Amino acid sequence: MKVLMLSQDAVKELLPMSECIPLMVEALISLAKGKSYQPLRMIFRPPEASGLMSLMPSYRSDVHPIFGLKAICVFPGNPARGKDTHQGAVMIFSSETGELLAVENASAITAIRTAAVSAVATDLLARKDAGKLAIVGAGVQGRAHLEAISKVRNLTGVRVADKIMERTQKFVEEMAPCYSFPIQAMESVEAAVEGADIVVTLTNSSEPVIRREWIASGTHINAVGACIPSAREIDSKTMASSKLFVDKRESTLHESGDYLLALKDGAIGHDHIRAEIGEVLIGAKPGRESQEEITLFKSLGLAVEDLVAAEYVYRKALEKNLGIRIEF
Repeated sequence: MKVLMLSQDAVKELLPMSECIPLMVEALISLAKGKSYQPLRMIFRPPEASGLMSLMPSYRSDVHPIFGLKAICVFPGNPARGKDTHQGAVMIFSSETGELLAVENASAITAIRTAAVSAVATDLLARKDAGKLAIVGAGVQGRAHLEAISKVRNLTGVRVADKIMERTQKFVEEMAPCYSFPIQAMESVEAAVEGADIVVTLTNSSEPVIRREWIASGTHINAVGACIPSAREIDSKTMASSKLFVDKRESTLHESGDYLLALKDGAIGHDHIRAEIGEVLIGAKPGRESQEEITLFKSLGLAVEDLVAAEYVYRKALEKNLGIRIEF
């Protein structure tokens, strides 16, 4: 049999953001209806290693039945080398025979689908008139989130902050010519988020980068960066003041430092999670209920999101005859 190999550039070509956003709606609805399955990811972090490895299996039974596995390494020091922090592959397998069908670049899939899910959450939870976006973290995900959020809201301005000012300035230089609205580099997170309608946090910080006193009423926050129990981007007061939505409850209860550390502080209770995004999409739970409330989507990233994206890319690659097919 032949296995299709798809590079980072091929995945980017085959998975434009405008097509990935509705795919993620589809993936989250499938999960909410019990048609997709995934265990908790397994994280392997040797004490002397510079990064970690995560294994994320999944299966989808509806529409296009398929097995998938993402094997991803996360190396926080990679941006200094000019590389994405996420390195790895998404593999998909036949649901009929178990044969390996494709190996796809995981950096590209992760960047695009993560931002697309944030766009889904933003479209559901942000005020309809939300136009001022703050991006905290000027890396690969910052660029992807700028594109994604601009697809679901009419942005009037974007402010960007990063712990390294040179990185913030490079972000603005690269992205400003691509959009009609102004994009500004800010010297602090506080300055970036002040008065923002939508805030996205995309850092590798283990300590909060967001403080409650900086967040205005009616703001929507996408908390994306912290993905282990010992790290958080959002302080306990902000968590307590927010209406919390998640991608999956089980993942949040085991993996989210933003949630677990606020719980440990006594700032929130075990019932603080209002809904999974999929539950809002199918109408089982309400989303935003007032103009004044602060909504917060805690994104951890789900294997089924990778699976749905990778299966779509595979089918599209076959149609367009893209990628390299090798005997396996």
